[in-house]
Amino acid sequence: QVQLVESGGGLVQAGGSLRLSCAASGSIFSINDMGWYRQAPGKQRELVATITNGGSTNYADSVKGRFTISRDNAKSTVNLQMNSLTPEDTAVYYCNAVAVIMVALTFRRLEVWGQGTLVTVSS
Repeated sequence: QVQLVESGGGLVQAGGSLRLSCAASGSIFSINDMGWYRQAPGKQRELVATITNGGSTNYADSVKGRFTISRDNAKSTVNLQMNSLTPEDTAVYYCNAVAVIMVALTFRRLEVWGQGTLVTVSS
């Protein structure tokens, strides 16, 4: 019913920048929080940044000052601008959204994940 499609991953040298984008589609009434998570090889998935529908943001300490999350509520998109990348940022990045959908005339919250996009930072 709801899909998230990510784009923008790739290979970049240390110190470089990448911009990730994620678009939500489907039978969505509204979207609450949106965010980005990442999972490096052999590690657990971790929060990178989140943003509420009002624009309040939250960042992992490891990316503060380097990454910026933004969203366009009208387009149901969320972006992650990543600057000053280091090899430690290498991971699969996942888009996440908490959507409100209608099922049998009842509103329900639905957490959705994207398929992931690989970011590789070379030293």
